[in-house]
Amino acid sequence: MRWLTLAVTALIGIALAIMGTTPQSPVSIDSDEASFSAERAMEHVRIIAAEPHPTGSAANAKVREYLAAELEALGAEISLVEGPVPERSLARFGRWSGNAPDALTLTNVIGVIPGQDRAKPAIALMAHHDTVWGSPGASDDTAGVASILEAVRAITSRGQPARDIIVLLTDGEELGLLGAQQFIDENPLADRVGAIINLEARGAGGRTTLFQTSKDNGAAIELYADAVSRPGGSSLATFVYEVLPNDTDLTPALARPYVAYNLSFIGRPGLYHSPKATPENLDQGAVQDMGDQTLELTRALANADTLPEAAEDRTFFDVFGIFLLHYGTLVGWALFAMTAVLHVICLRMNAPGGWWKSLAASAVVVLGGGLTLYIVNAISGQGAGEGIYYDRLAAIPMLEVQALLICIASLAVSAPLWAGRRGSIVGVLIALAMQIFVPTTAFLVVWPLLLAGILGVVTGKSDGAIAKVVAVACGGVVLGLMLQFGHQFMQGVGPDVPMVVSLLAALLVPVLGPMIPAVNAKRCFMIAAACLVGSLAIATWVRFDPVADTVPLYDSMKG
Repeated sequence: MRWLTLAVTALIGIALAIMGTTPQSPVSIDSDEASFSAERAMEHVRIIAAEPHPTGSAANAKVREYLAAELEALGAEISLVEGPVPERSLARFGRWSGNAPDALTLTNVIGVIPGQDRAKPAIALMAHHDTVWGSPGASDDTAGVASILEAVRAITSRGQPARDIIVLLTDGEELGLLGAQQFIDENPLADRVGAIINLEARGAGGRTTLFQTSKDNGAAIELYADAVSRPGGSSLATFVYEVLPNDTDLTPALARPYVAYNLSFIGRPGLYHSPKATPENLDQGAVQDMGDQTLELTRALANADTLPEAAEDRTFFDVFGIFLLHYGTLVGWALFAMTAVLHVICLRMNAPGGWWKSLAASAVVVLGGGLTLYIVNAISGQGAGEGIYYDRLAAIPMLEVQALLICIASLAVSAPLWAGRRGSIVGVLIALAMQIFVPTTAFLVVWPLLLAGILGVVTGKSDGAIAKVVAVACGGVVLGLMLQFGHQFMQGVGPDVPMVVSLLAALLVPVLGPMIPAVNAKRCFMIAAACLVGSLAIATWVRFDPVADTVPLYDSMKG
């Protein structure tokens, strides 16, 4: 019966994770005029991304003409603002094409949709219309450009918005954020902006997530949570992104006191900057997800009486795309306190000396699993040399399976230690450290431990039907969250540091312990061995598989 409970829990967790990581279906072209339609947006994508159009190219000039005409048809006041491309960016273009130009000119396409009260701070929608050399850029960033055009069309179909909407389609992003920097530094319209939304893409599919905001984002997050019907993203993602050495067009804008949102999808990562980043290979569900969020957020900002003011940064994360859970620091401490109390009770329910077995089990998963992930990832080719970045991106789906097998192996090896145990000392201590030093990221540990604590206490007091329902519900949610965040981690940083998912696996220990009273150690080791062999097979395949045919032309030319 307990194994049946575990099986049902696993099915629920997998179903929730799939729901949280899969974008919705595209809306048809004949849908309500006031709604966003990915099929309508794809008409723009097919025209804009018909061929590569880097800064300064004839193809880029044709794209600009098309964008200006479309914005004008929407009732926008159009301006085309040119600027020089600096030497360092000319050198980058030369590294792409093999022939550095003497000069290039960037051109921002700007359209202003007049609002009812033009004295109010405007809402800016930003995406870049240029591509890297050799890629048609259907995702990066034509998907963002098309999403803006379709969102503005949907907004204006209901009449004039309350505020001006500034459509900023920048040039030269791929050469160093040139168009965005020029707008922020030199364009008088930059002084009229009150809030800005930037759209980006690193792959060609997956959920659109909010991965960066302006500082003091409390009120901004509340507005996003209220406005967006299927939200995505987390304060953990915003923290990780700030740590990474990455930039988008939003980076220059953050120097201004704008309310800022950065939205992107990163699924199908092998198509990043790829010659195969064509309209046919772009996931229309991802476009629908990006467009829905852009439309709903823009509509809320454009029609707000006042824009969100600076407020304490909030912890936030989407719960399988159903809603955005968000709260302040005090609530975070209250949740941690509840978690700590529950785990003290759980630990007291264990047999004498059982606490150290729970401690050892967590150590095996975090340290043993993490070390194994590091070694096997090295076997798969990480650090094997320069010029493999894009090939590693293409391998992410295989690397995800590799990491999953290693996590299962570490859980299986440690199962004799955690089976029947309740509570986690290591987890509570990690949650405390995160709550003290990086409180907006502590939810990643606190919520799984909180649900594990509820599960442990309830199942420790009763073995009836209600206890089983609680176990399945809490266990399914925790497993779903760990799979969802594990997928997001692997998509974002998996080729380099897959070791982080060992922490997620360890958070399953206090959930699984009360559900399985005893295990056969020999069978557990056989499962672990099979998973390890599978992960090594995948690593070997990735290491010696031919370079992916999706790598950018400028990268493949190195060989």
